[in-house]
Amino acid sequence: MRTGPSGKWAAPALGGVLAAVIGLAIAGVPGSAQQKGDWPAITGGDTATRYSALDQINASNFNNLKVAWEWRGEVPGIEIGEINGRGLPIYVDGMLYTTSGPRRTVVAMDPATGKTVWAFQEPLTPRHEYSMRSNHGKGVTFARINGRGAIIVVTPGFFLHVLDAKTGQPLEGWGGNVPVAGFPKSGSIDLLKDLIADWDPWTSAKKPYDAAAGLPLEIGYITNSSPPIVVNDVLVVGNSAEQGYNQTRIENVPGDILAYDVKTGKMLWKFHVIPRPGEFGHETWENDAWKWTGDISSWAPMSADPSRGLVYVPTNGPTMDYFGGFRPGDNLFSTSIIALDVKSGKRVWHQQLVKHDIWNYDVPNAPMLLDVNVNGTRVPGVFAITKQAWVYSYNRQTGAPIWPIVDRPVPASQVPGEKLAATQPFVTKPAPYDLQGRTEDQVIDFTPEIKKLALDRAKQYDLLAPLFAPPRHRGNSEGKGHVNICPGGGGGANITGPPAADPTAGILFITSTSGCSPTILAPAIERDTPRMTGKTVAQWATARGSNPPAPKPDPNDPLAGIPDLFKGPLGRIVAIDMNTGEHLWTIPHGDMDAKAQEAFKSNKLLQGRTIDTNWGRRGHAAMAATSTLLLATGQTANGQAQLFAIDKKTGKRVGQVPTTRLGGYGLMTYMHQGKQYIVVPQNGGYTTLALP
Repeated sequence: MRTGPSGKWAAPALGGVLAAVIGLAIAGVPGSAQQKGDWPAITGGDTATRYSALDQINASNFNNLKVAWEWRGEVPGIEIGEINGRGLPIYVDGMLYTTSGPRRTVVAMDPATGKTVWAFQEPLTPRHEYSMRSNHGKGVTFARINGRGAIIVVTPGFFLHVLDAKTGQPLEGWGGNVPVAGFPKSGSIDLLKDLIADWDPWTSAKKPYDAAAGLPLEIGYITNSSPPIVVNDVLVVGNSAEQGYNQTRIENVPGDILAYDVKTGKMLWKFHVIPRPGEFGHETWENDAWKWTGDISSWAPMSADPSRGLVYVPTNGPTMDYFGGFRPGDNLFSTSIIALDVKSGKRVWHQQLVKHDIWNYDVPNAPMLLDVNVNGTRVPGVFAITKQAWVYSYNRQTGAPIWPIVDRPVPASQVPGEKLAATQPFVTKPAPYDLQGRTEDQVIDFTPEIKKLALDRAKQYDLLAPLFAPPRHRGNSEGKGHVNICPGGGGGANITGPPAADPTAGILFITSTSGCSPTILAPAIERDTPRMTGKTVAQWATARGSNPPAPKPDPNDPLAGIPDLFKGPLGRIVAIDMNTGEHLWTIPHGDMDAKAQEAFKSNKLLQGRTIDTNWGRRGHAAMAATSTLLLATGQTANGQAQLFAIDKKTGKRVGQVPTTRLGGYGLMTYMHQGKQYIVVPQNGGYTTLALP
């Protein structure tokens, strides 16, 4: 391993290591490359379906899979640090590329052995040290720049680097020189500088710009968690901010979408996610909140349709979750899907999924592109899989809903200063893939006696609530406590378990969890600290540590052993045919713990009845689809981590292989030198499986 002058980036002598692997050149867009055994983006390709046409691994041989290699951050000369399970490699030109650890170190790995070939690590700056999402880097981007393969990474400090895919060296003559000690002389962009160049709170502050320090926290904060996307030689970059449930102050920087010429690094356009005067949607920001409210980033990955020249941008909510009284109005383009013309950056269409979002219902995954046949008509579809347990379905050319999405009244807020939207868009088809709200119809009903007991208890603990239930504030006139917001901020679906699809059949596979967020608001000043972004403390914020304590187990409880008052599974995988909008099957995510199942079965009120005690496990599976199987991680009843093979038509398991650690986030598969591999990301690195 040889080290550059800064001591922070390194690349080995290549010699014959790569000579044998650079023959697998990509031609065309990622979608077509994927069919050749590559996995050119963390989402599988432009369409974000996490699908591969590979079929070497199938139901007949799945149980023969063995560990081919494991990677636990072994990079000679560089300290990776703690590795979480949210990063996923790409496979292009016969090489694996990923990013890992809180420094978001870029690593090239030999696909057959997992050994590090080269690594790049950005020098530390104050911009990195504050980042709340430093260890949330999900991967890197590949591009072909003037005939040369290049790897693109955006770091926690919101810098972008372009590296030669063969050597790991910063690309000469690309971008510019960032004036920070130890940074490469070329191949980099200071994204923050471009983001705030025309933003009034910064320009009016008249402060000197310090590239190493970035923005003063009282003005705003920006970082990144998902890699950019390259569409028709345009590099489109998203971003992320602080977690909204941690915020207490009302100011922040908007997460505008930036675009660059991938051949040169020249900036091409910027899309304002909070519309300014004269721009479409400006009127949805009342009280001049557009001037100082922030966030609305695209922290989830994007997708694209290169043939139509469109990039699809999923967004999150504005500054602060659970209270938005300081930003009245519907707040475009928060919690939306935005289709942008990739050459100009102009909005072609948009759909706002949640108006004036306070529920932490940000769009957590890349919109998925599938062509489907609806009532005999071929429709180019784009599908948003959401925390609120709906699939929002649109024509990706026009933005028109494939099935009706109708505005319906929702409860008003009683919190002083809050004004929620009177209606929200409701999806009429497909049906929700998980529980929404908590209603009497969802209460367990194995017997009339059990239903009555469960319903009485749900009312006793104030657990019944509709979808879009508004939070309460401490000291409310009703004298009540927490509101059970269901699904909660963790979903439904979420980034921790991205969906997969079979584009040949038009079927979505969604992993979700039946979770809630018990929420009550308290004066924000109680949680405020000097390290918060912004300067004006909000009226309300979620009360820290406010979740009510779970009741202690009581062996004499008539409902003892029954895992929940509401119907399961607790965690699930659902298949939906997007040609018809109909659910095909629902299965548990993994297996419920054996002792929990035995306690469930032993409940006295269930004696003599046959029930399915496997309600799965809360949380999400890591998934990918191939031409032969749906692949999903999970645990069996004994707690053993597994990789499952699932029949796509029936949902039945047709194979399982134990893994050393539980897989998380997503899966990927690739074909290297005639052998198919499956990579399982885990806290601590990767486990890769292949046939002997």
